[in-house]
Amino acid sequence: MQKTYHFQLGTLVGTLICILGSIQLIEHYRDQKKKTNKELLYNQIQLNALKGQLNPHFLFNTFNTLYGISLQYPERTSDMIMRVSQLLRYQVENSQKEYVSLEDEIDFISSYIELEKERVGYRCEIEFDYKTDVDSNYMIAPMLLIPFVENTFKHGTCAIENCFVKINLSVNNGKLRLETLNSIPDKKRKIVSTKIGLSNATERLRILYPKKHNLEIQQEAKQYRVLLEMDLL
Repeated sequence: MQKTYHFQLGTLVGTLICILGSIQLIEHYRDQKKKTNKELLYNQIQLNALKGQLNPHFLFNTFNTLYGISLQYPERTSDMIMRVSQLLRYQVENSQKEYVSLEDEIDFISSYIELEKERVGYRCEIEFDYKTDVDSNYMIAPMLLIPFVENTFKHGTCAIENCFVKINLSVNNGKLRLETLNSIPDKKRKIVSTKIGLSNATERLRILYPKKHNLEIQQEAKQYRVLLEMDLL
């Protein structure tokens, strides 16, 4: 009789433990889901705000470039306006998309670099090297890489003396590697900047590619280097 009592008591205690454990597990799951939903909502709000900054920031920098070209080569201004309009069209049409073709994004970056060559190529050494593997169907968040390219030209060409800008971009087995190098002049002229380009890109990387990217920024005496490595879709 006593064994039966102990068995029933043990069964009851065991059942209570299972019930309480299940309740705690369900509550934990609900709390985690609520926390995840809040984080997703917060990230989406942040991302929307960052996307809203893309258009004015790129517009500001591109028109600065166009203004510089018009001063150096006024006879080529009309042609440059057409090229700038193509860049802006791409930016407007794609900045609100979640992802775009990597090939289209590279074409956009190449066009921007060609525009900068028109502006400062006569006094600045500019190199752009791009290599990719066989698969060209990769996707990437739009306008993600351009702030690093813009920053390289903005700070690497801000002096009259000899300067350089080197941009190396490669894709291999789904991994993108972007390295930018630019000279740091002894005497800098004042640079008009919105100061949101790199911080914007860094924050978008954190939200869109968590644990799927590595960003290194190094400033030396004569050179500024940025290295971005990330997994593509």
